[in-house]
Amino acid sequence: MSNTTNNRAGFQLGLDLDSGVPVYRQIIDQVVGGIAAGTLAAGQQLPTVRQLAVDLAINPNTVIRAYRELEIRGVLETQQGTGTFISHQKIPRDNAERQRRLSQLVGEFTARAGSEGFKTEELIERLQDLQKDNGKKRR
Repeated sequence: MSNTTNNRAGFQLGLDLDSGVPVYRQIIDQVVGGIAAGTLAAGQQLPTVRQLAVDLAINPNTVIRAYRELEIRGVLETQQGTGTFISHQKIPRDNAERQRRLSQLVGEFTARAGSEGFKTEELIERLQDLQKDNGKKRR
């Protein structure tokens, strides 16, 4: 089961309620990913806590938790009475954060593939094939 919302600038936030990843963590990862991908820009306004909670059909406290953590990291800035915005400061991604995110992605990927009946060896083989194909395309 999944819930999605679109903000005015076209950034879409989607939740996978069956992934096993906490909802607040999915919000954090998608906002940070949106910034990295360029779909969210500095100064861009995010939905209010109430609006996002309604759009995603989740508890407002979950949105508050995600927004608060993003503020602590310096990713978001909340201006009382105005809203929540993407911060103008660059967010350095340290190696520990990169490795944590990679582990999370690999865990989600293998769990989904496992639920479809694929074995880890099949996944590794397919990833190696993709790597070989990408190497040939670059030459």
